[in-house]
Amino acid sequence: MNNPRIRKYYKTNAMTNTIFVVLVAMFALETFNGGSEDSAVLFKLGAQFNPAVIILGQWWRLFTAQFLHIGLLHLVVNCVTLFYMGQYLEPMLGHVRFLIIYLLAGVGGNLMTMAFGGDNAVSAGASTALFGLFGAMIALGIANRTHEGMAYLGRQSFVLAVINLLFDINVPQIDTWGHVGGLIAGFLLTVILGDQNLRGYKLPIKILAALALIVFILATLRMGFIISE
Repeated sequence: MNNPRIRKYYKTNAMTNTIFVVLVAMFALETFNGGSEDSAVLFKLGAQFNPAVIILGQWWRLFTAQFLHIGLLHLVVNCVTLFYMGQYLEPMLGHVRFLIIYLLAGVGGNLMTMAFGGDNAVSAGASTALFGLFGAMIALGIANRTHEGMAYLGRQSFVLAVINLLFDINVPQIDTWGHVGGLIAGFLLTVILGDQNLRGYKLPIKILAALALIVFILATLRMGFIISE
C-alpha cells in the first residue's frame, strides 16, 4: 500500500472496492451456512422471493438480494463486471452518486423481477445493479456524445447490455427481467443525478426522467402484487 498508484486506485474506486468486499463476505456467509446453491440458505439470507415480499411484507429482500450469489462462477463473473465498470464510472459519478445508482438500480431490477418474474423462483445476484451501471454509462455517453471517449464507452455499454440480454433469453435460470429493470433504473437515475465533472442533462429532461422513474416504480409494484398460481 506504499505505492502511490495503488493508493490512488483504492481512493478513486473506494465504493467499487467496498462493494467487492461485501459481495465476497456474503458469499462466504452463504457457504458457511450450507452453500450458495441451497434455496433455503438463499432465502434465509435475503434472496428475492415474491410471496415473501408481497404476502409477508419482507420488502428488504428487494435490497438484500443483490448481495447474494448462486454458485462461485456467478460471483466471479459479477465481480469482474463490477471492477470493469467501476473503474470508469466511479471517477465520473463520484463516490456517493456511484453508490446510490448502484444500490437503487439493484432495487429497480428486483422490482422488475417481482413484477414479471416467476413467483416460485428464489433469485439473487448483483447483476441487477451491474446492469444499472450499463444504463448509467449509456446515459453518460448520450449526454456527452460530442466527447469521443465518452461516446465510445456509452456505445460499448449498450452493445454489452444487448448481448447479455440476448444471452439471457436462451438461459431459463437467468433473471432477464431483473437485468432489464436494473438497466432502466440505472439509466434514469443517472439522467436525474448527473455526474460530477462532465456535461449532464438539462432540467426538463431530468424532470421527465424522474416522472418515468416514478411510473416505473408504481407499475412494477402494481404488477408485483399479482401473485400467479
